[in-house]
This record gives sequence, structure tokens and C-alpha cells, in this order.
Amino acid sequence: MKLQVPFIQLPISFDAAALAEEVSKISEDAWRAHPDGIPGNSALTLITTGGNPDSDELTGAMRPTPWLEQCPYLVQVLDALGGTWGRSRLMRLSGQSEVTPHVDVNYYWRERMRVHVPIVTTPSVRFQCGEGEVNMAQGECWIFDTWRRHRVLNESNDERIHLVADTVGGERFWDLLANGRASGQDRAGWTPRLVGPRPGFVPQLDFENVNAPTVMTPWELRDHMVFLLADAVPTPQLALVQQAMLLFARRWQALWSCYGESREGWPRYRRLLDLSWQELRAKGVDGIGLKNELGLARALSSYIFDMALSDRDTRSDAAKLDRHGEAPERGKPATPAAIAARGKDGSFDRPVFIVSSPRSGSTLLFETLSAAPGVYTIGDESHQLIEGIPGLGPGQGGRDSNRLLAADATSQVAARLRERFLESLHDRDGRAPGTASVRMLEKTPKNALRIPFLATVFPQARFIFLHRDPRQVLGSMIDGWQSGRFVTYPNLPDWRGLPWSFLLTPNWRELSGLPLGEVVARQWECTQRILLEDLEALPAERRIAIDYGQFLADPQGQVSRLCDWAGYGWDKVLGSQLPYSRSTTSAPDPEKWRRHADQIEPNLPDLQPMIDRAGRMFGTRG
Repeated sequence: MKLQVPFIQLPISFDAAALAEEVSKISEDAWRAHPDGIPGNSALTLITTGGNPDSDELTGAMRPTPWLEQCPYLVQVLDALGGTWGRSRLMRLSGQSEVTPHVDVNYYWRERMRVHVPIVTTPSVRFQCGEGEVNMAQGECWIFDTWRRHRVLNESNDERIHLVADTVGGERFWDLLANGRASGQDRAGWTPRLVGPRPGFVPQLDFENVNAPTVMTPWELRDHMVFLLADAVPTPQLALVQQAMLLFARRWQALWSCYGESREGWPRYRRLLDLSWQELRAKGVDGIGLKNELGLARALSSYIFDMALSDRDTRSDAAKLDRHGEAPERGKPATPAAIAARGKDGSFDRPVFIVSSPRSGSTLLFETLSAAPGVYTIGDESHQLIEGIPGLGPGQGGRDSNRLLAADATSQVAARLRERFLESLHDRDGRAPGTASVRMLEKTPKNALRIPFLATVFPQARFIFLHRDPRQVLGSMIDGWQSGRFVTYPNLPDWRGLPWSFLLTPNWRELSGLPLGEVVARQWECTQRILLEDLEALPAERRIAIDYGQFLADPQGQVSRLCDWAGYGWDKVLGSQLPYSRSTTSAPDPEKWRRHADQIEPNLPDLQPMIDRAGRMFGTRG
């Protein structure tokens, strides 16, 4: 929650020694490493979704874990604070460690205060927030402005343990806050009231049951917009973005007046969200910052576009925790086993993805296979379908390339992406899918960096690896860069060279200022390495390879082989000469690469191990 000052101390304190004694009785096995792997950081869960001690979720019915139930004084501390309690835990920081600088931008903390009660600490532990810094002493009680950038430094050799509890407040809590004092403020006669342990006293705490909207009300939506716009750094494009946000809010109000939370309106809500996000990006929202150094786009995504519609699952079923606390909540990775167990893959029957480096001939292969009966495609590449989902494109949420991993396929993201594909699919005759499972074919070169992500979103996914003579690929990539037709990221920060074309590889910063021949060689090598490593991690039956040269030499035989593997039918006779694909830049010629031989040949020795690896992996020609 945003506060007027960095820190506020509440007029209440607790017996830190008694708390430390309770905590010491809990097994070390109960402590969990930080979910982001931050060194020296660990936690012991106290209140989680459904009381599941292994949960890191931020939505759902919050309940005490077995660890909190073993700590009667901790329960009394929470009762004395008088809040309605959400996710809470003990946070431990090892000696000579830190909580790295960050801002709590998640929707969950927009209206929640984070309460700290130090249990074990030393005077050398420094808590920094914005321009403020304090040492929270044992037993004291503090809240701080989570909207400012903050960090914690433990410069001693001893560990630090805090009770860290999230709350939207409560009647008694607000009374405490009204009598709190800012860090460094001198209030005459101000003394925190000590609340010690009361043996035998078992209070009844209030826990969150509602913490995420089914369909966000227009009033909440406007509140988030006003909050963020007030914190935006003025730029020339801000007025255009503000107008787009106002129009979005008005359209949302109209849909809300018609449907409210009714499931009947969800497809229209989703379309409005997706179209509005695309419009905001077109107006330049990605270039607008906030005063706390975050980007406006990231905050809008977290507060509105990720949360305004709960259409990731059937909420009445999936949002209820079962006895084991295994319901798929927002932010939880949607593992293939979990999706399959919930029947979520029923709409897609063994979807097929063509993966390759750019300019390997994937468009021609895609256009050929899409003529198979019963096969559905979106008719083009899926750049907007994937990158239009907040958080999946470069520059969003700290993402620096087109690389996507299994952990990026949260339940919400997976549900949205699957729905977006379903809404865009059609067969060779232009017909939309019916009610049966769909045989989908997809091709986007960026997907060479997304195989773990796609295999998680689509648990039955299968992959066709298209291999082509690297000299031909590099020559065509040089042509593509020089033509300007394939520019994807024209404004990369500190990039020196032609505007970036094709997929954005994780190593792009290392290529700035290099000759174009070396740029495309290393772009190809990075793509091939990631692609092959990800394919090797899949079961053999989920992958197949085709060589572009063999495809051109025997179209009918190679297509029949692929269709047999994919389970497609095939009812066409292909001639010996296939038509040009729509992405062809000039008449095909296997020796055309020699026009750039001076840029290609010097890089071939360094690429040879990867060329050989591709040839060995599936028996294709190098």
C-alpha cells in the first residue's frame, strides 16, 4: 500500500523472546527457500491459501497453516493487531545477506499493508524504503510504503527473523494506525503498549475469503487508473494513453451494466481487455514510467489487465480449494500434469508447432501442411496472440528477450492463450472449429525460444523441427535484416546497428555494434542451441525433423511422412515444384547465399559444432 511516509511505527509491541522461543520449536524442515531463489532468504508459512504450508498463492480463502496453529502467542499477536489477515509468514534473512531492492507491484499489495514485527534481529539490520531508513528493534511493530522501492540489509553475521503479515486492515487496526508515528517523528508521551503472551487464550482471527474479482467493477477499475496516472512521469504520449484508458473504462462500464459478473459476458470482456491492451501499447504506454521507477505498462498489467476478469478456469470449481489445497490459483505454474488432470486440454488434440530458426522455410512448410483436411490454423504467425498477453513480451516484467519457460505458463496465462487461439482458428475452407477437439498447426519463428512454455500450455503439443543449410539461412537472414521488412524491435536500448530483425535472442546485448554477418551468425547459433536443448528434453515421440532441402526435393513424400506422424489426413497431390511462400524476398536459389559469402564463411568454423549437432540429433543433413 502507498503511504504518505516511508515508515510508520504502530503504538504496540510484543515479547520478542517469547516469540523466538515458539519459533525455535518448529522444525528446520518447515522453512522454505525464497521462491525466486534470492540467497539468504527463507520463509515459514503461517497463513496461506487453504492453509496449505507449501502455497505461495495470493488469492483464495486464506487459512492458518499447521505452523501457526503450533504458535499460540503468534496467534495472539495477530489478534492484538486487529486486522483481517491475508498471506503471512516468518521471513528469515541470513547474516551478510539482503532483500534486494524492489517494489511490490502485484495486485495483492495495492490495498494491503505489510506488517513487520521483528522477532530476532540486531542493530545492524537496515530497512531502506524510498528516502527513509530504519532499524526495526525486536518486538516493535511497523508498516511501510510498499509502493516505494525498498530493500533490507543484514550486515551482521546473525540471522534476522520477522513476522511479516499482510492485511487490508480492520476496525482495531485502523485505530492503531491513527495513533502511529512516522520514523523519526517526536510525539510527546508516545509509548507503545506491550502485549505479552496470555496462556490459554485462543482468539478467533479474521481471514481473507475474497481477495480477487470475478469481474472487476468499473469503480475499482477507475480507482486503479486514477492512482497510476497520478504517479506517472509526464511524457508526450501520456495524454494519448490517458485518453485510451478513459475509453477503455467507459466501454467496461457499458459491459458491466449489461452483464455484471455473468459468465455470458466473459467473452466480450476478454475481447475488450485484449483490444484495449493492444491500443495502449500502440499509443506508447511501454514508454511511460512511474515515479517509483516502475513502468506504467507493468503496473496496469498487474492491477487491471491480469486481474479484471477471472476467466482462467470455471471459477465455481477451480477456484475452490479441494481437501489437499491443490486448486489452480493465479500465478501458479500450470504444469502439463495439472492441466491434463483438470481436462483442460480437451479443446486441443495434439497441437503441432513448427519450430526453426528464422528464414529456414517454415512459412512454406506451414502453408503446405495447413492444406491438410481437418487442420486448423490462425492463418498467420502468433506474435500478437502471445505477446499481447501482459507479461509475455520483451520489456514487460523485466523480460529481456523472446525466451519463455514453463514457469511463465501460469494457469491464468495458459487459459488466456488457449482461448485466444481457439477464437482465431479456421480450417482450409475458412470454417471455425466446432465443439470437437481441434487439430491445430502453428508456426512462428519466435517459438523456437518458447518450447518449454508451449509444452506446458499445450500438454499434448508436438514439434516439427525444420532444418536448413545454415549458409542459406544466414544469407536469407542478412537479406531480411537489410530489407527492413522483418524489423521486430526497432528501439532496443543502446543498440548499435540496423534495427533489430527477427526473434530477440537472450544474447542480443552482446551483439551490439558487431558486423551484420556476425550478428546473424550468433543470432542463429543461440536460437539453434536453445531449440535443440529444449527438443532433447522432450519425449522422442513428441518431436520429428525435416530437412528443407529434402522437403523441396520430395514434397509429396515428406508431407505424407509428417502427416502420418501428426495424425493428419492428406488428400492432395503435390507437384515437384511448390509455389513460393508469402515471405519469399527473391527467387529461391540454393547458391544465393554466396552473394554474402564474405560475411558468412568467416563465421562457419565457430558454427560447425552446432551444425553437426543438428545433423546428428534427428539424422538430418548438416
